[in-house]
Amino acid sequence: MAATPTARNRSSIVHRARYALRHPARVPAHARRAARDAWLRLRHRGDHIAYYRAVMASDAARSAEAAVGHTPSLESWERIGRMQFDYLVAHGLQPHHRMLDIGCGNLRAGRLFIDHLEPGHYYGIDISPHILLAAQDTLVREGLQSRLPHLALADDLTLAFLPDAHFDVVHAHSVFSHSPRHVIEECLAHVGRVLAPGGFFDFTFDRTEGPEHQVLREDFYYRTRTLVDLAARHGLTATFMEDWERLPHRQSKIRVTAMPDPARTVGP
Repeated sequence: MAATPTARNRSSIVHRARYALRHPARVPAHARRAARDAWLRLRHRGDHIAYYRAVMASDAARSAEAAVGHTPSLESWERIGRMQFDYLVAHGLQPHHRMLDIGCGNLRAGRLFIDHLEPGHYYGIDISPHILLAAQDTLVREGLQSRLPHLALADDLTLAFLPDAHFDVVHAHSVFSHSPRHVIEECLAHVGRVLAPGGFFDFTFDRTEGPEHQVLREDFYYRTRTLVDLAARHGLTATFMEDWERLPHRQSKIRVTAMPDPARTVGP
């Protein structure tokens, strides 16, 4: 396994002090973000979805592109979207597939998936109404209305409003990196139901080989083994995607597939 770029504990006092000394010009912006997030956590105590929806509303008010993965420019927004698309097409996404894009944002990669897939085969969900309105703007700008994509607001990751065994590909980029463990487990507990036979679920996460930790309740760092074990608990086989590590991205990627159902196995 390649060395992770996020092995250090970013929540430690030592790391934060060293970072401040190396980047003093960034300290005021970080302090403003910390104050904002503390206020939003107070308003939405114990409800991570409501809290992060408020974070997205605040970020999207400044820039929809910057709100999606904190990308600093339209060029990087487009580059990261293209990277997601190229990787998934090279690893199994075909035009006839039905795709569920969890945390679709303002269609950084979704605009490319929509154009690649047959009409009506893309289904994007997000917890933020503000970012879904920005996704509609992206559809218009890219001239993708005739591709008939579905965009829906979600309040959790139970996926209860979606049909059984429907999606060949489920995708979640930069979702688990912003999710506490119980939200990730909720998704893994239900995603197998919506996966079509032979389908797969790709997700990225912030990886650490040290202590698992979070920063400002926005960025969460997990060991690979933690997520592999969570997947297995819910009947999913998880594979760490080694080749993703060679791409210019700070997150890691896992693919999960449904384990064979012994009850359906036909003996000789």
